Amino acid sequence: MAYKILYKKSVVKDLKSIDKKEKERILNKIEETLSTKPSQYPVLKGKFAGLRKIRVGNYRVVFSLLDDEIWILRIGHRSGVYK
Repeated sequence: MAYKILYKKSVVKDLKSIDKKEKERILNKIEETLSTKPSQYPVLKGKFAGLRKIRVGNYRVVFSLLDDEIWILRIGHRSGVYK
């Protein structure tokens, strides 16, 4: 089953702060692996309970899985993405 990937408006701002090479790597990972098997990625705990994450190098993509849609909520460096 292929999932529809949707991006929150604030993700555009997140991507502007990432260099071009890393940005392409992150977006490729989202399109290739996340669209087919999103349930394999870990569920977050604490104040982000229920959301999931995918690791791409030193960057994290925080997303929500809703029926047949994946909402990309946040993309950022691992040191600040959860703040």
